Formats: sequence, C-alpha cells, structure tokens
Amino acid sequence: MPSPCRTSAVLAVFMALAVGVGAEQSKERSCDVVGDESSESQMERALLKKLEPLSQMRFNVTVEKGKTENYVYHFRVCREVNSTLHDFGGLVQTDRQNGRTTVIGRINETQVFNGSDWIMLIYKGGDSYGRHCSGEKRRAVIMISCKRGVTASSFSIISEEREKEQECFYLFEMDSSVACPAEDSHLSVGSILLITFASLIAVYIIGGFLYQRLVVGAKGMEQFPHFAFWQDLGNLVADGCDFVCRSKPRNAPAAYRGVGDDQLGEESEERDDHLLPM
Repeated sequence: MPSPCRTSAVLAVFMALAVGVGAEQSKERSCDVVGDESSESQMERALLKKLEPLSQMRFNVTVEKGKTENYVYHFRVCREVNSTLHDFGGLVQTDRQNGRTTVIGRINETQVFNGSDWIMLIYKGGDSYGRHCSGEKRRAVIMISCKRGVTASSFSIISEEREKEQECFYLFEMDSSVACPAEDSHLSVGSILLITFASLIAVYIIGGFLYQRLVVGAKGMEQFPHFAFWQDLGNLVADGCDFVCRSKPRNAPAAYRGVGDDQLGEESEERDDHLLPM
C-alpha cells in the first residue's frame, strides 16, 4: 500500500504539469518573421512592437459577389484568429454558404516593412489554391495607413489577385495611428528661449518673494526681490524715455509769459494831475 506522502507527491507533480500545460495553451502565439530568429532585423522587431496595441482587436469584413461568393474575412494583428485550432491562421476566410474556412495567411510566416506613413504586413503560408495560381499557397497583404487619433478602423478588402501563375495575393487595407510617424516639435529656437526666459523669471519672482517674506520678514512691496534696484531702474528708464521722446528742448522759453512788475516800468505822476481837485 503506497504511503500518504508518496501519493501526495505524485498528485503535486500531476497538478504542476496540468498548470504548466494550461498556461502554455492560454498564451497566444504572435508573429514570427520569415527566416531564422537571428536573421530578424531591428526594424522588423521595432515594427512588430509598434503593432502590438492592435493585437487584442479583431477585424471582420463581409464580401458578397452575386449568389456564388459570400465570404467573411476574419483578421487579427499578430495573433491567431482561432487559437484553439493552433493553425497559426492570422487571416481566415469563411464561406457563409457552407461554413467552410480557408486560411489566407499564417502569422508564423510574417513579413513586415514600412514607409513614411504606412506599414505593410504580409501573412504567407496560407492554404493552397486549387485551380488558380499553380496551386501555390495563399498570401494576405494588409496595408495599414496612417490616420491620427484612430486606433484602428476601416478594415476592408481591396482585391484578390489570382489570375497570375505565381505570386497571387489578397490585398486588404485599414487605418491606424500606429502607422503614423512621430510628430516633430514645432517650437522654434526663439520660442524655446522665450519659454526658458519666462520660466527663469517666474522662479526668480516666486523664490525671491518667499525668501523676502519668510526669511527677511519683509511686508508689502518690500517682499518683491531687489525692490529698490528695480525701482531705481524704472526711474532711470522713465528719465531716458523722457529725454529721448521729448518734442522740444528742455530750456526752451515758454510760449506764453505773464507780465511782471519789472516790465511795467515807472509811470509819470503828471498823468493823474488833472484828476486832483483845484
């Protein structure tokens, strides 16, 4: 009869294995660039990281062409559409008439590159064509264009190129802000200097005010830092403005002068003699 300790140890091992398998299954697979991992460029890694905010979103588009073609396309960015199937399908076509699904492209055969305001995401390794394109594997090309302020929108299919012998593909497009370049600062050198100067003035005034009030114990206008200096400077500026902007010389005679006693002179007393009584 096995001992209780041995039984507990076996149960613990089985539980650990079950937890490990469950964690492995719950972890979603992500994009794997075509080729060895060592051959991935820094640009490809940076672009895949840039697309990561879209990985939790699902996109669908329905296409109807007469009575013979009625499809729904399911797309996820660097994630499997149906993770329970473990088929790496990143873009899947579903026939609404019979429910048949076709993998257009797989995330384990990914290519990614970009331009100034777009990112091109390519899933290769889809299910093989039947009568078209020499039976090669399907491929999905998704053009992600820049649209600021929008996480993701306007997912649609543009066309399916299957009339060639090789290199056939499905072309999709969508808008997203992740494809937009980083916005450059529009501040000029003068603006930066002005902001810096204003910040220094604010620090000087606030810091000086606190010092004068809390340390020196000043009151009223004396709380302003270097109040006497700025007061004298203001007076000098006013004097300079008065000197420069004056419209006439400082010592110019007044336009009107009153008549003083010195201008009257002495009057002859004989002028009033005829007024005296005889």
